[in-house]
Amino acid sequence: MSKQISRRQFFKVTGGVAIGTGLAGGLVGNAEAARADDAGSTVLPYPRKAVAKAARMEVNSPVSFVFPDADSPCVALRMGKTVPGGVGPDSDIVAFSTLCTHMGCPIVYDASTRAFRCGCHYSVFDAEMGGQMVCGQATENLPRITLEYDRKSDTVTAVAVQGLIYGRQSNVL
Repeated sequence: MSKQISRRQFFKVTGGVAIGTGLAGGLVGNAEAARADDAGSTVLPYPRKAVAKAARMEVNSPVSFVFPDADSPCVALRMGKTVPGGVGPDSDIVAFSTLCTHMGCPIVYDASTRAFRCGCHYSVFDAEMGGQMVCGQATENLPRITLEYDRKSDTVTAVAVQGLIYGRQSNVL
C-alpha cells in the first residue's frame, strides 16, 4: 500500500530537512572556528629572520635571502642615503620580495638605476621609494619586507611583509 504525498507536504518536509542540516552544519563549523587561536585573525604571525649585519652590507649591493619561507626570494639593500621606511644606523636599509607583482617572474636589482627590473614584461620598481611601480605591466608595488634593526648586535631582521607576495592568498602559509 503506497501512500501519496502532496506537493506541499513534500516541500515542507524537504525544506525543513535542508534548513535543519544547514543550521547543524553552521553550529559545528562555528564550534570548530572558536577553538582555533588564529581563526579570526586577519594577520598571522611572521617568523623573525636575521638578514645581515648592517656594517657588512655594501652600498647599492643586494643581499639575497628568503622570507617568510623558502619559496619567497627577497633582497635587502643598503641605499647609502636615508630612504622612507629604511632601518639601520643611517635609515638606509630596505628589503623587497623579488617576485614581480604582474606574473611572478623573478626581478633583478639594477644598481645603475637603483631600480628593480622584470625581464619578462619590463616592469620597473623604484627601490628608493618603497618598491613603487614606475612603469610596465605590473599594477602593484613590490611587497616590502618590514625590517627591524638591533643597534647592539648590528643585526637587520625581517619581521613582516607589507603587500601580498605574488601567487598567494596569504603570505604566511
